[in-house]
Amino acid sequence: MSQEILSKLSTTHIDKISLSRNEPDWLKDYRKSSLSVYGSMPIETSPLYNKYTDAKKMDPEKVSLSTSTTETIPDFLKKRLGELQNETCVIQIGTNIHRIHVSDDLKSKGLVISSISDAIKNNPELVKKALDASNPKDDKFTALNNAAFNSGIFVHLPRNLTLDNPIYFLTCLSDDGHSVISRNIIFADESSKAAIVQELYSPHIEAQQAYLELLNTNLAANAQLDITTLQMLDQRAVAFSTRRTNLAQDAKVNWYSGLFGSMLSRYKIEYFLNGTGASSNDSEVIFGNNEQSFDIQTNVNHESPSTEARVVEKSILRNKSKSLFKGMIRIKENASKSNSFLSGRSILLDKDAKSDAIPGLEIFTNDVKATHSASVAQIDEEQIFYLKTRCLSQEEAERTIVEGFLEPLSRKMSFQVRAWIAYLIESKWENRELTINTDAELAKFVEIEETRYNEDSEIEQHYKYR
Repeated sequence: MSQEILSKLSTTHIDKISLSRNEPDWLKDYRKSSLSVYGSMPIETSPLYNKYTDAKKMDPEKVSLSTSTTETIPDFLKKRLGELQNETCVIQIGTNIHRIHVSDDLKSKGLVISSISDAIKNNPELVKKALDASNPKDDKFTALNNAAFNSGIFVHLPRNLTLDNPIYFLTCLSDDGHSVISRNIIFADESSKAAIVQELYSPHIEAQQAYLELLNTNLAANAQLDITTLQMLDQRAVAFSTRRTNLAQDAKVNWYSGLFGSMLSRYKIEYFLNGTGASSNDSEVIFGNNEQSFDIQTNVNHESPSTEARVVEKSILRNKSKSLFKGMIRIKENASKSNSFLSGRSILLDKDAKSDAIPGLEIFTNDVKATHSASVAQIDEEQIFYLKTRCLSQEEAERTIVEGFLEPLSRKMSFQVRAWIAYLIESKWENRELTINTDAELAKFVEIEETRYNEDSEIEQHYKYR
């Protein structure tokens, strides 16, 4: 087992990763080429964003890398793993794939879920296609992931496959203090449809750990994916994620992100609407406290006509937490009749909380609809006063305002996703452990969300509880 700290990352460690996995020569060359780019790139390439970024909070002297980590399952995860026992899922502990469960029926229909190492052997063309789509010169941490990934997940949805139940990605950092660099790839073939739930956890340790992810998602014509990311890392950890999603004609992706954990979360998200009629919907909820920092960049690239995109980011910030939202809509020359919307909004619950928003538009053709907006505001004291006159405490009033702040965004989510996010917000507000165990307490949230917009819910509840 080879170990190295990030500040001393070299070709020697890269060679040991390749050797431990018996990788082909083309991948070894790819890694080394990316490593040379990583060493020469600044943390932030944009002079506009450079003064805002907190990426330096990840200390390369403290981040430890290894070709393999311990497989010990933290106690707090055992209940959740039991609940996923019979679900379609892949469980990753550190750099190790702990378990993959795919029913025989789904295997017979062509669903593939594997480690990235197995995919390199069994699906080399698809893996190489995803790797080639990732340019290491785009970003320092893209180059790092391409060079030094020591784990990863591969999913291939065959043509016309529709999944009734979600695929669960559960990743937890190991309790030995080593960090994870994960290369995740999703291919959805023509007319396939699925939901994916990504859960990110970490144990409580003193060392600074990092989860560094590069995720390529490719949707063929008429494919549809609903993806939910719930980031629940310990606040000593850092999370860096770079995502690239390519959509062909009439493909559709709905991506919901709930970011609650880690000392620093840095997400760079790119959508490429390559086919006519492609659409993307990106909804991001951030809840920060203490001295957490969230650095989010979401770019939408309209490459073809009649494409649609919607990006909505909402931050709730307490104590000395801060958020930075950077967004860009690019409508290219061939993308007439496209429709795009970008919004970043933050509500500050304490005087020391801080938020910056930098939305932008680049439009190179006519006959399009595009708009962007941003707002940052302290909580309204008049609203607090009004709610207190209705016998609510200060904390209850703040939580009511936060619920109203998120309400328009949550309407776009499924009942289950809304329930998870509501449960995690309450857990964080009350300083409970962040997890989404589907126990009786969480079931209450699901029931509330299922009836919230149901016009007959009052009658149904009357008969249920009379």
